[in-house]
Amino acid sequence: MADAQIEKTTATIGISTTDENLISTGEVIKFEGFLKVYVEGTDDENGNGNGKGILPALTIGENLNCAEIIARETFARHAARYTEASLVKKLEEMGIGRPSTFAPTISTIVKRNYVVKESRDGKQREYKLLTLTPGGIDATVETEITGAEKKKLFPTDIGMIVNDFLVEHFPDIVDYSFTANVEEEFDKIANGKEDWAKMIEKFYHPFHSSVEKTADVERPQGRELGVDPASGKKVFARLGKFGPIAQLGESSDDPDAEKPKYASLRRDQLLENISLEDALELFKLPRQVGSLEDQPITVAIGRFGPYVKHDGKFASLTKEDDPYTIEEERAIEIILAKRKADAEKYITVFEENPDIQVINGRYGPYIKAGKKNVKIPKGTDPKSLTLEQCLELAENAPEKKGRGGKRKKK
Repeated sequence: MADAQIEKTTATIGISTTDENLISTGEVIKFEGFLKVYVEGTDDENGNGNGKGILPALTIGENLNCAEIIARETFARHAARYTEASLVKKLEEMGIGRPSTFAPTISTIVKRNYVVKESRDGKQREYKLLTLTPGGIDATVETEITGAEKKKLFPTDIGMIVNDFLVEHFPDIVDYSFTANVEEEFDKIANGKEDWAKMIEKFYHPFHSSVEKTADVERPQGRELGVDPASGKKVFARLGKFGPIAQLGESSDDPDAEKPKYASLRRDQLLENISLEDALELFKLPRQVGSLEDQPITVAIGRFGPYVKHDGKFASLTKEDDPYTIEEERAIEIILAKRKADAEKYITVFEENPDIQVINGRYGPYIKAGKKNVKIPKGTDPKSLTLEQCLELAENAPEKKGRGGKRKKK
């Protein structure tokens, strides 16, 4: 027997069951095996019984009194999403690309909106905690935050549709080993061990044939979600010209047929899992939330996001504003803020020539002459500029440089 007596032993055992019988009947489960006993909160496992490290040495056959056993409900975790750094590491492991191509590859998929780089807040969920003591089983429900992501790459609907299309029609090209094999062939060509023309010919003919076949592929109609109970029309979720949308009604070549209604999906919705109920909710927009100066205030979602419309003018909603719940008071606040910003933006607008304007820009005042932006000379008060001076400055302003440093032709 060790010099120090063991008064309490705690074993934490992870389980994945949600069996209510374990709670209601108080059934005791017998565990057989070895437990490694240590002082929680320290990594030092080389203690000598002085309270700094593991517990004192035990003898074989010594009885230990179990004070409690804790069983915690756990959930399977999905694979971690890629960051830019972890994606580069994966590309290196698979032999895809080279260091000089990693940054352009990532910037391309972001620019084409195949993925978005952002942080997402976690969600609160409950889990069960069972504590077995000599007095019975105590069941409690705790909460935790799960699913929080920081600066990760998330696939978009466009990215998933493009990926599915490429996998279906170009399986050899999007195969993970394709790029690695091509890199090896390039090395052989550089070392004079393989002929460039033959290598390209071997690749081009099958690839060109696949491209020709996909020219006749019909655009996917999207996923049918169900039928709208109110109108009896079918509801679809598909990719539109400016992003993922919900469609109420079917498209027809008949010019006299009723046209379908469309609504953009919200930022947190995906084509692959949006439900019929969520899609029908989208068609509640545009909605009128009130009025200002005897003109109605309407809220809707457009190509560039949610907005409020009043008297033919538009003002964007902030990320904190929900177009489905925003009320009249907040909408008026946004409209007045937009008016103030517009008033401060224009320094001078010449009524005799509205195409000439003096504007407060992001980097300071400038002259807008049609589609041409003209710098104001240093020391010149923008408010004092006349129409003649603006026209003269616009006429003498150099043309913008085109690609390659060449000036655009007039």
